Amino acid sequence: MLRRTFYRSILRRRSRRAGPRYRKNLEAWFPTWDGPIDFAPRDLEITAGDNVAFCTSLNRIGGAKTDGERPSIWVRVTACLRKMDGRWKVAHEHVSTPFYMDGSLKAAVDLSPAGA
Repeated sequence: MLRRTFYRSILRRRSRRAGPRYRKNLEAWFPTWDGPIDFAPRDLEITAGDNVAFCTSLNRIGGAKTDGERPSIWVRVTACLRKMDGRWKVAHEHVSTPFYMDGSLKAAVDLSPAGA
């Protein structure tokens, strides 16, 4: 069993141990949505060995927000897993939004994969 999981937040600029704080952030985020959150993975690729695996995908997140906004953004996800006691456990996950490389460093939330 993985007793410790790290998450690295671009907002915090340092690593944190996952757990109560991570849960608290999610509990604050979920109520900003009005109804279900649309979540659609795409282009999932899995590479697995006997005890270690990783997967990558593009995921669309959207829905209605409580402020009336209806975002639909694509994020990149990489998850690393370890097989422990016969079960796969997420050891590391990275979620990111692409950004414009024009010097502005603004998140490119208006992009979508070809054919989407």
